[in-house]
Amino acid sequence: MRNTSILQVENLHKSFTLHQQGGVNFSVLESVWLNLNPGECIALSGASGTGKSTLIRCIYGNYRVDSGSIWLKHQADWVNLPKLLPHELLAVRQKTIGYVSQFLRVIPRVPALQVAAEPLLEMGIDLEIAYRRVKELFTRLNLPERLWNLSPTTFSGGEKQRVNIVRALSVNYPILLLDEPTSALDANNRQVVMELLEERRLEGCAMIGIFHDQELKSIQNSQFQINPSKASSYE
Repeated sequence: MRNTSILQVENLHKSFTLHQQGGVNFSVLESVWLNLNPGECIALSGASGTGKSTLIRCIYGNYRVDSGSIWLKHQADWVNLPKLLPHELLAVRQKTIGYVSQFLRVIPRVPALQVAAEPLLEMGIDLEIAYRRVKELFTRLNLPERLWNLSPTTFSGGEKQRVNIVRALSVNYPILLLDEPTSALDANNRQVVMELLEERRLEGCAMIGIFHDQELKSIQNSQFQINPSKASSYE
């Protein structure tokens, strides 16, 4: 492992089998190599359907890879994510790697404040402290206070996305994965998210993200091009 890096993807391959279409198998990622350092933000680029979200989901452990390694520094140790047992993966997600997806999936009737504070509470953070941190972020992201004690199932797309962002940013994860984190936001809130991410990056957080807004691309250190049916590389 490189002494300075926090995450290394080595020779990663991922394909999908369409069981309802005659078992057709198609490759999405082939021979992907990537190195991420603390305080670095890598923006994934490439045409729609080339595997950007798939790569993020592989790194988070949502998708099982066909072959290759995903090494990340979890606390003081290096672990190979595809080889982890379920409880070990959960520990990594709790303390080391956060994920902002495009969608918020929650249990009905659970208020937004509790949904956003859940990662902090699972870490044993005091309820009052966790809620105070979440309220600060809700305020910065202009989520009206009248919504805090309502279920996000009733929210608009942009409101749900802000709750999702706060869930991830409330914890000081060393690594953040961002799958189009501002796709449903207006220009003002996109700018706030950009500021929050830049603050976190300057504190040493390492990020990999899919950004379609030029404003957000200003926080990136490098770009990672994903090409269909061929090895990926830095630009």
